[in-house]
Amino acid sequence: MNRNRVVTLKIFALRVGLFAALFIVLFAPTVDADTFTFRADRMSGGRATGKESIILVGNAEVRSDSLVLKAERIEIMGENNQFINCTGGVEGQEREKEIFFQTDRLRYDRSLKIARLEGNSTLEDRRNAIVAKGNFIEYNDGNETAILQIEVRLFKDDLVCRSQYAVYRRQEELLELAGFPVVFKKQDEFRADRIRVDLNTDDVTMEGAVSGSITDN
Repeated sequence: MNRNRVVTLKIFALRVGLFAALFIVLFAPTVDADTFTFRADRMSGGRATGKESIILVGNAEVRSDSLVLKAERIEIMGENNQFINCTGGVEGQEREKEIFFQTDRLRYDRSLKIARLEGNSTLEDRRNAIVAKGNFIEYNDGNETAILQIEVRLFKDDLVCRSQYAVYRRQEELLELAGFPVVFKKQDEFRADRIRVDLNTDDVTMEGAVSGSITDN
């Protein structure tokens, strides 16, 4: 084997060794943390105290025991990799709870388990057969509550809800709408200052400036 090839192989082995060591330092699970891994076309960054930041670019993916995040660019920041910022074709899923989402930009706090979706965003709750859309969505995985803002739309079977602000309480299957809310239930239409929808029974409760139309079957 010629000397140049030997040197090349040694450099390659050194790079692989450094990458493996970095992987272990960054993402080895602790007592209170789940398994946390990543992959991407390119990686850069460092772990200097106070400047912890790892940037993944190109087909980037981060996985924990229950959460999967995919994007063109993912930045992992903070002590114990607390914050994850994703941009460009962001997709994710919380597998155990059957929550799926797509957005332009996402910021996730691993300690608080809060995800903030910005831009053209969709949150799909497959367990309850609900699809919610908006330009800003904050989902709290701890209490399973989603706050939606700006051009909010929610779909379930024959039910369509629209507003500028909404709170979706997943465990109770309740939806609270404000900001010019309107609910379409098959051919019926309901408008008010505030609307509450029981997504389990499709019952609608309205408050303030109530109006609507009901079509006989």
